[in-house]
Amino acid sequence: MNHRGKDAKPAETLAVRYLLVTWIMVISAVSFLDRTNIAIAGVEIGRQFKINNTQLGWIFSAFLVGYSAFQIPGGTLARRFGPRRVIAMGVMWSGIFTFLTASVPAGMPGALMVLILIRFLLAAGEATIYPSANQFVERWIPLPERGAANGIIFGGVGLGSGLTPVVVTAILLHFGWRASFWFSSLVVLTVASIWFLASRDTPEQHPRVSARELKHIVAGREDVGGAAARGQARPKRKAPWGKILRSKEMLGVTLSYFTFGYISWIFFSWFYIYLVQVRHLSLKTSALYSMLPFLAMTAGSLAGGAASDWLTLHVSTRAGRCFLPSAALFLTAVLLALGSKAHGASTASFLLASGAGVLYLAQSSYWSITADYAGEFAGVVSGTMNMGAQIGGAVTATLTPLIAQHFGWNASFLTAMVLAIVGAAAWLVVNPKARLIHSGAAGASAATA
Repeated sequence: MNHRGKDAKPAETLAVRYLLVTWIMVISAVSFLDRTNIAIAGVEIGRQFKINNTQLGWIFSAFLVGYSAFQIPGGTLARRFGPRRVIAMGVMWSGIFTFLTASVPAGMPGALMVLILIRFLLAAGEATIYPSANQFVERWIPLPERGAANGIIFGGVGLGSGLTPVVVTAILLHFGWRASFWFSSLVVLTVASIWFLASRDTPEQHPRVSARELKHIVAGREDVGGAAARGQARPKRKAPWGKILRSKEMLGVTLSYFTFGYISWIFFSWFYIYLVQVRHLSLKTSALYSMLPFLAMTAGSLAGGAASDWLTLHVSTRAGRCFLPSAALFLTAVLLALGSKAHGASTASFLLASGAGVLYLAQSSYWSITADYAGEFAGVVSGTMNMGAQIGGAVTATLTPLIAQHFGWNASFLTAMVLAIVGAAAWLVVNPKARLIHSGAAGASAATA
C-alpha cells in the first residue's frame, strides 16, 4: 500500500474514483464514436462500395456478433490482468481497426467481406471495455454509489453517439467518409493512452488516493474484513459457471438486456438512415435530428443512475435497482408506438428520441446489479449479460431493415415496442439482494446492501 502522509493532502479534496469514472465516460463516448460512425457514413459507403441496406446490415451485424462473442473473454481478461491494461489495449485495438476500415479500396475484389471481417475484429477490442469498467466499479466504487457511477459511465454512450452525427457529417462533407474514420482512430488512441497513464486497477495501488478516500471505498464494498480490505490480493478462483447460468437473476437481467440492446441499436444503426430515406430529410438536417436520441440517452443515463441510488437509499433496493428499469422499459414501449405513427418528421424525432432517453433511465441498473451480485466476478458476469444485449443488437441490424422492407418502418418500431414490454417484465423476477458468492464463503462479512 502507498504511504500517504502530509504530501497527500492535496488529494484529499479530490475523489480520484470519480475522476477515473469520468474518464471511463470519455472512453465510452469515443468508443461509440468508433462504432456508430459507420451508421452515419453508411449512405456514402453504400454508394462507394455499391452495397444495399441489407448488405450494410451485414456489416453492422458483424460488429455486433464480434462484440457479443468477446464479452465473456473480455470480462475474464479484466479479472486476470486488471481493468487498467485491458481497457487501454482494447480501446487501442479498436482504434487500429477503425483506421483499417477506412483503408479498404472501393474497387477491391471481395471488399464487402473484408469490411465485415474488419468490423468483426474491431469489436473484439471494444468488447473488453464495459466488462472491464464493471470490474473497475466493483473494486473502486462503494455499493451506495454504483448507480450514479454507472450513470456517468454510460452517459458517454449518448454523448459519443450524439456528437458523432455532427462531427462525422462535417468531416464527411468536407473531406470524405474515410477522413472521418481516421479522425476517430486518432481520438481513440489518444484517450486510451491517457487512461493507461492515469488509472490503476485498485484504489490501494493508486498514489493519488488519499487515506480518507481509501477508507470510504473499502467500507462501502462487500469485502470488509476480507483480503482486499487488508490490502492483500484476493485468492484467484474459477468462475462458478453452473451457478451463474442457473441464476434467475442472470436469466432475468440478460433477457431484459437483450431487449434493451435490440431497441438501442435501432438508434445506433438505423435512425440516421431512417431520417434520410423515410422522413426525406437532408444530410445536414438528419445529422441534427439524429443527435436528439443520443442527447436524451446521456440525460437519461445520468438521471437514471442518480435515481437508482436515491430510490435504493430512501425507498428500497428493489425499487431502485429493479422497479425503476422495469418502468422505464414500459414507458419506452409507449413512446416507440407513438413516435412511429407520428406524421411530422420533427414530432416523430422528438417522440422516438424521448423513448431512447427513457430507455437509458434503466441503463445503470443493469450494471450496478451485476457488480453487486457478482462481486469479484463482476467482469465475467456483466460480460455475460452484455452478450445478451449485443445479440439483440445484431438481430436488430439485420432484422430491422427486413421488417421495414416487407411491412414498413412502423412495424420495425412496433416490434421494438413488444420487446420493451418483455424486457420490463423480466426485471420482476430479479432479486437485487441475491449474491453469487456469499461473503461468508469468501471469507468476508457483508456490508448492508
